[in-house]
Amino acid sequence: RLLDACAMEFEAVVQRVRGEFNEMPGLRLTLPQAVRLWGLERQMCEAVIDTLISKQFLRRTSCGTAVTRISH
Repeated sequence: RLLDACAMEFEAVVQRVRGEFNEMPGLRLTLPQAVRLWGLERQMCEAVIDTLISKQFLRRTSCGTAVTRISH
């Protein structure tokens, strides 16, 4: 049950981050900026961004910035 609760909490954070990218078109964040903005620990923030990249919602630029896949 604890794992289920953790998975549900993680998915809620993923959805919140997705929502913030949708609400702010053109949002571009480095990992340290994302950690500060969302108040997450670095590992959790990295996992959330990696999840959204694997779902093809975000992409990582050559500079390491996370942006939506449709951003230029």
